[in-house]
Parts: sequence; C-alpha cells; structure tokens
Amino acid sequence: MSELHKFIFDGLPVRGMLVRLTDSWREILKRRVAAGGYPVEVMHLLGEMTAAGALMQSNIKFNGALILQIFGDGPVKLAVAEVQPDLSLRATATVTGPIEAGSSLSELVNVNNAGRCAITLDPKDKLPGQQAYQGVVPLFGDQREKIENIAEVLEHYMLQSEQLDTKLILAADGSMAAGLLIQRLPVTGQGNLQGQIDRDANEDQIGVNEDYRRIALLASTLKREELLTLDADTILRRLFWEEPITRFEPLSPSFACSCSRERVGNMLRGLGTAEVEGILRERGQVEVDCEFCGAKYAFDPVDAAQIFTHPNRQPPPTATVQ
Repeated sequence: MSELHKFIFDGLPVRGMLVRLTDSWREILKRRVAAGGYPVEVMHLLGEMTAAGALMQSNIKFNGALILQIFGDGPVKLAVAEVQPDLSLRATATVTGPIEAGSSLSELVNVNNAGRCAITLDPKDKLPGQQAYQGVVPLFGDQREKIENIAEVLEHYMLQSEQLDTKLILAADGSMAAGLLIQRLPVTGQGNLQGQIDRDANEDQIGVNEDYRRIALLASTLKREELLTLDADTILRRLFWEEPITRFEPLSPSFACSCSRERVGNMLRGLGTAEVEGILRERGQVEVDCEFCGAKYAFDPVDAAQIFTHPNRQPPPTATVQ
C-alpha cells in the first residue's frame, strides 16, 4: 500500500518526509489506459508531481486541497496533481503534441521559457468572498536559465513562500511515484536582553544551517533507482544511520476523485443556456468525461432544463458513471 513517513532529527531543527505511492499511483495510471496512457516522459513528470503534492500537503496544516500545476508552451499543455487533507489524491496531464523520447522538462512544458508552476491552496469551507491562495513560480532561474528538474522548481517555491530551505528528491515509473523531503526549521533565539537574543539567534542559525546542509547532502546521495526499489526502513537507515531519528506513525495516501454529477452540472450552468442548448442541438446530449478518473456524465435536454430551472437540484444520471 501507499505510505508516507514523517520523521524528525532528534535535537536538530530539521524534519523529513518520505512518500511511496504504489497502489494509488497505479490506479491513476490505470484510469488513463482507455485514452492510450501517457508517454514515459509525461508519466515520470506526473508521478514526481503527485509524490511532491503528497509531501507538500502533509507538510502544512491546511483544511483544503493542495493543487500543483505545471503549464506552458510545450506539448504538455497542463499537468495537475491534487491532494486533499486526508491525502486522497488524483492527477492528470493534457498532451497536445508529439513527445520525443528522452524529452526534458523544458522540452515538455517550457520550450520558450513561458512555463510556470502554480501551487494553489483551496480551502474546503470558504468564507464569503474568500479566494483560494495561489503562488506561481517560473520554470527558469534568476538568469533565465531553464530548470530541468521539477524538484528544483518546488525547492525554489518553498524557499520563496516559507523562507525555509528544502531538499527534494523525486522519482516515478510505471509502478511507483516516490519522494523524499528534507526541510530546515526556523530557530528563535532566547535571552533577557535584545542584544543577547540577537547573538544567540545568530549562533543558533549558523548551527542550524550546518546541520541542515549536512543532512541535505546525505539526502542528495539517494539515487533514483534506490528511491523506487528500496523500502522506507532501508532508505532511512542507509542515508541517516549516524543521525538519531524519531519516526511517526505512517500515513496512507490513496486515490480518490472528487468529480460528481453535481459539479459537472455546475460547470454546465457556468457555460450558460445558449452554449448548452447549442451542444444539445448538434449532438442530442451533453457528454462530459472526467480527465482525472475517466467517469462519464451525460445530460439530455430534460436534464439540462432541470439544471437551469432548478439550480440546487441535479437530475438523476441518464448514463452509467464508470
């Protein structure tokens, strides 16, 4: 089963997480089989994003969805990984052009440096007028050099948004999506006088940076094959055998899709009566497929009329939802 392990380094303001998505990742891929599956390069990118999304969601205290998106001007128009607070997750990618073997991140999404990574926090119980929080970072560095590693993009985002150094190792194949996160935690100086507080804080910070750099360097030695083939106990023991670690009860990420007939009806209502009626005249019914799970929804003229006549009441399904 899929598992996520949280741990801390005893006596050090450094924490870590290790995620291994097995059944949940394979379920995501299985839902795409009817559409022909993903090219290997897209599968690797989407798997790394899904593992990163699970790590980032478990790293925050937030009652809502974390949505990680990559979009740009390459053959991969959009890639999305969404993780709920209970670590239920789903992911999908939209491919609009041919993918060459061995394509890099920039070749997939960022051909002309127009690629972006967006991280959205969407609260479950929004207050009136409340909007989801979204942070966006480019897929290039300070000198506009292209970044070829999604982990590096997310490290940059977390340093900008949380002011915390983070090391990410990500990997995916057809059986597993996995990731390791190491993060430096802030230290607050203590003392009776402000000058003493500042000196203590500065000394503590120097020590924290050294501790973090040592542990991040150890984490960076983890090879892709090791992350995808070794179990959590073996990985942590091999990397940090000299570091005292406290581990917590593992969590269990799972696949789940939040699509529903009601949400599809709301989407159709947003299109407007004229647009929906035009589709009905042309095709006889409106058919909508969920890009995440493959569920199929169909609305005939009677269904559509009920959507616009009774906004709070959805019609029963006219086709089997798979």
